[in-house]
Amino acid sequence: QVRLVESGGGLVQAGGSLRLSCTASGFTFRNYHMNWYRQTPGKERELVAAISSAGTNTNYEDSVAGRFTISRDNAKNTVYLQMNSLKPEDTAVYLCNARGYSPPDYWGQGTQVTVSS
Repeated sequence: QVRLVESGGGLVQAGGSLRLSCTASGFTFRNYHMNWYRQTPGKERELVAAISSAGTNTNYEDSVAGRFTISRDNAKNTVYLQMNSLKPEDTAVYLCNARGYSPPDYWGQGTQVTVSS
């Protein structure tokens, strides 16, 4: 059974930091590119950060570049999102996504991040 379980969300003041984790099971994690998306009510799901299967390549949405860092530990089947200098506009549900070379994608249930001003 495929599972992606996110953790690490919460309430933080603007300028603070959070570290999200997503632990995978039920598939060969090291073969999958991993992504963090975020979603707020009334908006489309937004790709925030991406990391290649080996962890050698990363990409970031413009508004988080320089503040967020995605990383992975293939030995632990876990992908991380370190979020620094958080802003109220970063408030969202953050979802972990696993994408292989063919469908389907896998999704976690999401973790809420709330940044107060």
